Amino acid sequence: MSELFNWQIALPTAVGVLVFGYLLGSIPFGLILTRAAGLGDIRSIGSGNIGATNVLRTGNKKLAAATLLLDALKATAAALIGWYFFGAEAGLLAGFAAFLGHLFPVWLGFKGGKGVATYIGTLLGVAPLMVVVFAAIWLATAKLSKYSSLSALVATLIIPVVLWFIGEPKIALIMTIMTVISWWKHETNIKRLIAGTESKIGQKG
Repeated sequence: MSELFNWQIALPTAVGVLVFGYLLGSIPFGLILTRAAGLGDIRSIGSGNIGATNVLRTGNKKLAAATLLLDALKATAAALIGWYFFGAEAGLLAGFAAFLGHLFPVWLGFKGGKGVATYIGTLLGVAPLMVVVFAAIWLATAKLSKYSSLSALVATLIIPVVLWFIGEPKIALIMTIMTVISWWKHETNIKRLIAGTESKIGQKG
């Protein structure tokens, strides 16, 4: 438990990697790619989010896949760069900041995506094996429920618990915070799940 609060990173370094990670994470790839493809402003359709799920509503699966990949990798890049120059704690903070940057990009009035891709990207940077665990949980939940949103919610809920039990309390702490924020961003999905009106995987309309 003492390790949880025993951070060695210096305050100026922490502030620096947080700012760096945030700015990297705030790059709105979904908006950039859809505009470059001549599809207009992604914020004007569907949920208004800039993430891959909303990009998919344009009907362009390749563009949605590219958005998903880039949104994940910007968090991974932030974490790896922070770790390379300043150590593991810096990498963890940079990945966390990239997650926040994606959800609350300063360039778009702090209105961004829901963060599932950047959540996975952060995991890839700080605890790569956990991505396999995340995928397994997501796939199992999706097979049983047919709900993509529920699958992501369940996976983000379990990941911090697994991290805690394998002896990674600092990563577990940060991922717990990210899970809480992600669940908050999925508020409308949760309400639809409870009401039974959430769209299932492969469902049209």
